[in-house]
Amino acid sequence: MYPTISYFLKETLGIDFPLPVQTFGFFVAIAFLTAAWIIGRELKRKQDEGLIKESIKEIETGKPAAVSDYISNGLIGFIVGYKIIYMILNYSSFVDDPQSTLLSLQGSLPGGLLLAAGFIYMRYRESEKQKQEKPGVKKIKLNANDHVGNIILLGVVGGLLGAKVFHNLENPNEFFADPVGALLSFSGLTYYGGLITAAFLIIRYGIKNGLPPWHLVDAAAPALMLSYGVGRIGCQMSGDGDWGIVNNSPKPGWMSFLPDWMWAFDFPNNVNNEGVRIEGCIGKWCHVLPEPVYPTAFYETIMAVILFAILWSIRKKIKIPGLLFSIYLVMNGFERFLIESIRVNTKYHILGNEITQAQIISSLLMIAGFVGIWYTRKFNQKQINHAN
Repeated sequence: MYPTISYFLKETLGIDFPLPVQTFGFFVAIAFLTAAWIIGRELKRKQDEGLIKESIKEIETGKPAAVSDYISNGLIGFIVGYKIIYMILNYSSFVDDPQSTLLSLQGSLPGGLLLAAGFIYMRYRESEKQKQEKPGVKKIKLNANDHVGNIILLGVVGGLLGAKVFHNLENPNEFFADPVGALLSFSGLTYYGGLITAAFLIIRYGIKNGLPPWHLVDAAAPALMLSYGVGRIGCQMSGDGDWGIVNNSPKPGWMSFLPDWMWAFDFPNNVNNEGVRIEGCIGKWCHVLPEPVYPTAFYETIMAVILFAILWSIRKKIKIPGLLFSIYLVMNGFERFLIESIRVNTKYHILGNEITQAQIISSLLMIAGFVGIWYTRKFNQKQINHAN
């Protein structure tokens, strides 16, 4: 396993260069960039086809900067300088534990004050350049894909907050044992919590900015599927605990040409340090699972790529708004419900049956997807009948 990018470079290429980048976080970033690229392409295509119209935004010009502008710029500059200078001066400890460094109150006061002054001065210079005797209002045109940056930002913020909240709801013992650590750490993230929260924020943003909700979620459907698969690569490579149940069964004959780890894997040097200590290992990550387990993150990557290919191939053929997203919900729910049968997770006992939080939510998503398929097709038929 490769808990950090530095670990990966050293183990695979022999390059020993300390970088404060965890493998899981790296692939999450790649996942968001992938989603941004796909959503941008789809929104542009839909606008070219006349399904989404460009929007007009009015901005005030020529007004001097307000006091609140200087305060916010100064605050941002202070926080950035306070942390950046400290991380540079304490680079080795930052590389060793980037989360603790970022989330702690440690920092450089002179660095914070210096950058705060710099940000305030830059805002002043910008205001002076734009200042006019008679302030006015300028109208600018925004294409559908111009909103991608804001959409992804809402996805990042909503995704992380939702994933953290849902994880703590699913694992209350961890939360009560260390509330601050449970809320601030980057470990312990529940995908569906992030998906639900981010979807709410993004749809709300789309409505406020003239992006038809059905076309917006249709544009996001293939992106969500592929980015999920990319994120699971990070889970597999870092060994972050998203693995399956113990698997001591012999590898099936039809898999004989594949590496053994694709059937059962013990995740040596996993980032969670779960399992037993590896004899003779030196370093921070020196544990291996005592028994091999199903590499479920790898399986989910494969399934996500296949489902993305299906969604991508049919996206232009489907003309009913919302139908593609409804199909995505069914696919997503089915994939997750299936993988939960061999995945380690907290189980609830309901009516004598064991079920996980993810299976509950995935079942609801499948139901919502089937309802969406029925509703969008019925609504579209009504529109056709009305037009005739």
